[in-house]
Amino acid sequence: MKLELKPELAVSYKSFSQRARILTEAWIQENMYCPACPSDHLSPTRRGERVVDFVCPNCSEQYQLKSQSHPFGNRIVNSAYAPKIEAIRAGTIPNFLFLRYDPRRFIVLDLFLVPKHFITESIIEKRKPLGESARRRGWVGSNILLGNLPPDARIPIIENGREIPAAVVRDSWNRFIFMREQSLRSRGWLADVLACIRELGQEQFTLRDVYAFENRLAQLHPKNKHIRPKIRQQLQILRDHGIIEFLGKGLYRIRKS
Repeated sequence: MKLELKPELAVSYKSFSQRARILTEAWIQENMYCPACPSDHLSPTRRGERVVDFVCPNCSEQYQLKSQSHPFGNRIVNSAYAPKIEAIRAGTIPNFLFLRYDPRRFIVLDLFLVPKHFITESIIEKRKPLGESARRRGWVGSNILLGNLPPDARIPIIENGREIPAAVVRDSWNRFIFMREQSLRSRGWLADVLACIRELGQEQFTLRDVYAFENRLAQLHPKNKHIRPKIRQQLQILRDHGIIEFLGKGLYRIRKS
């Protein structure tokens, strides 16, 4: 995987954002493989495709690319809110690739993947409608709340200019692929409970530790009035799929990947 961008591909574009899009999309097309299968490349979709930028020619996994020159924070500005929620509910939301590049040296610094089974309504924030003076007045955008995701949802592909072996990336993908077997609502619960566990910052934790997040989880899932039973259910699912293990007497341990 070569980290260099090719600035000569965008010399005819005046807009900085257009140049960045051309360069980073070309880089993905030339260098990126599919994390979900053995395919060694991704194919670009037709120009103008709003949601999907790339598709795997082997397994048909879809990817949307977000690129910028500064580090990604906890909140990422994204597209229209209503279509994104509809795509999540319909199961057509793509996987997301987040790429950071150096605009002076024209190299890729970081690249990480968030699989679509972690993209739930819990991490989509509705923005205020554009004002009357805006060209698209009334338009409602969205933010992706990366900070609400567990670290497991961010699969590093390049870190600080260093490529992560493809086998490690694919192992990280496969570790949570079981979430696709769950209902959409269950995926949200699993991701949110796992985020709470990770926030504890310790390998071993108790059921009482997770109960401490009861109010937060109630806010994220206001339609559910039985938060503690739901927490126990998610812990059981995470245990059954080897993410955590039950040590007895309300004590759990996170299993190393």
